[in-house]
Amino acid sequence: MTKQKKVILDILRNTDTHPTADWIYAQARKILPDISLGTVYRNLGVLKEAGEIMELNYGSTYSRYDGNPENHYHCVCLECGRITDLDMPVHQELEKEAEASGCGKILYHRLEFYSICPECQQQKLQQQKND
Repeated sequence: MTKQKKVILDILRNTDTHPTADWIYAQARKILPDISLGTVYRNLGVLKEAGEIMELNYGSTYSRYDGNPENHYHCVCLECGRITDLDMPVHQELEKEAEASGCGKILYHRLEFYSICPECQQQKLQQQKND
């Protein structure tokens, strides 16, 4: 494990914000001022392939990264974009159901819920009170 890879992994394991590569790069530069954005992207790819991290790609122009490589569910706020981990079991029976419906051999599944997070809900309530 290179110094750069360890720093990137430590950054991801010590946040629950599901950051972008740019955010990880900014944090890594505080520790390794000479690290390049290309090095961050390269190491994120290596860590993902090694099963050390999870890449969350939501079809936008950038991915988010999760330091928890175990399959788990996420909730995405449609207002602020915040991604949070959900403390609920992964339903493996969904994979069996998908296979039984003719989907082929299921390797894993990923599930996201979309909502308005409590903070954004509170802001909307405040705005309504002020209007």
